[in-house]
Amino acid sequence: MGGKYRITGDTYPRMRRPRHRRRLVLAGIGAVVALSLAGWGTLQLIDVFTGGDKSASAADHKRDCPTAKPSAAPAKALPKPAAIKVNVYNATTRSGLAKSAAEELKKRGFTIGEVGNATKAYDKKVPGTGVLLGAPTATNGSFTVLGTQLAGTVQKVDTRKTGEVDLILGAKFKAFSTPQEATAAMAALTKPAPAPSPSC
Repeated sequence: MGGKYRITGDTYPRMRRPRHRRRLVLAGIGAVVALSLAGWGTLQLIDVFTGGDKSASAADHKRDCPTAKPSAAPAKALPKPAAIKVNVYNATTRSGLAKSAAEELKKRGFTIGEVGNATKAYDKKVPGTGVLLGAPTATNGSFTVLGTQLAGTVQKVDTRKTGEVDLILGAKFKAFSTPQEATAAMAALTKPAPAPSPSC
């Protein structure tokens, strides 16, 4: 061939790819990356507002919790009425009250000691149903058992060394609790305490 555009040699000019194809490929890759980031961000927001997979964590937590039930706390050991010696004193103006109260307590199994009028320190000075007076050791034993027989008593301790208890009848004393009420109160005291629920 001749003329102005004559080709010489055996090398042909290399044709370049159109630039718009490269741009399309880059734009597609960018779109895929952007969609991936958007999806990941959405999942993170869902976890933040819902607290993640609570059901799975709760199930794992339950599996860690021991299945064996803890034993109930043992019931408090209280003395029997026969082991409690009660001195009955009358601090009211009603005659014969101490004697009748002592007879009733004896029927209910208590051991009766002295029966008579209250001393000057308590005579006509007990406005309630009665006062239980004894050694400090009686507060968690004899006082508790005797208290099931008469509601509203006031407990006081002194320096005595013996285990006997004084029941000083007050102005509001009318009658002891019924045997049924006393039995129910005693049963509630001797019932084992419920076992604490597991913290897991």
